[in-house]
Parts: sequence; structure tokens; C-alpha cells
Amino acid sequence: MRIGFTSQNLKTITAHAGRTRRFLVYDLAADGAATPLEPIDLPPEMTLHEFHGQGPHPIDALDVLVTKECGAGFLRRMGARGVIVVTSPEDTDPASVLRGIAEGRIDISQPTAVSCGGGHGQGKGHGHGHGHGQGPNHDHDHDHGHGCCGGH
Repeated sequence: MRIGFTSQNLKTITAHAGRTRRFLVYDLAADGAATPLEPIDLPPEMTLHEFHGQGPHPIDALDVLVTKECGAGFLRRMGARGVIVVTSPEDTDPASVLRGIAEGRIDISQPTAVSCGGGHGQGKGHGHGHGHGQGPNHDHDHDHGHGCCGGH
């Protein structure tokens, strides 16, 4: 499985997924071994915020994209491209997140998964964009009160 991380500094997981130009990329084998691959370094017009083309994009090669934060629009766009998005707002160490995925502590089975990690007691990810049953017209995306996906 090919896993990418938003990483402007090519060391830690960074924020602003749609504007990120640099991505660390790893191949995660079934036995949990992670092999670093060539990082992705996009020109400004190819950031996911700017790219609105229907054609292929380098991010399409990923199965999973891990970022510190992202918005609801980013989640929808990546879902449409077949890329699972996992947010990691507190754990910015790619090696730690890779271990979490390999050990099953981070659930990547959802089309748009969220792993809040560290101190929220969530353990597993959860999808966004579902109703919360607060009245007949209360069906919209919003924050779940623990800082994930900052901006929606």
C-alpha cells in the first residue's frame, strides 16, 4: 500500500493539505515494513487547491494520504480520486503513523478516515459528512469537537 504524508519540510506531517507541494511517500508492506519512496514535489499550479483538472495527478498514485489538517472540500475531492485521507493533528511523525496503520490502531478502511490520535480516546477513525440526528434538517458536515479537519 502506498501512503503519502503532507510534508513541506520533508520531515514531519504538516498542515494545509490542499496547498501542500511536498509529500513524503512510503510503501507499507503487509508485514508492516515501510520503505521510503521518492517524495512528490509539485509545482504551484499542481497543488490540490489549484488543480481542478479531470486528468491524472501525482497524488492519484497514493492509496492513503495523511495530513495534519484538511477541510471538507479536500476530503470530498480526495474521495472522488479514490485516495483515503487520514488526519493526524497531534502526531506529526510519519514513522509513528505508519506503525499505527500497520498495527491496525489507525483505521484506514473508510473512504475518508480521521485519526485524531493522542488523547481523544477515539482509537479508530471515523468518516465525516454524516447526519447527527438533531432535527429533520440537521444533516451537514461539521467539526466533532476535537479539532480534526480544521476548517469544516
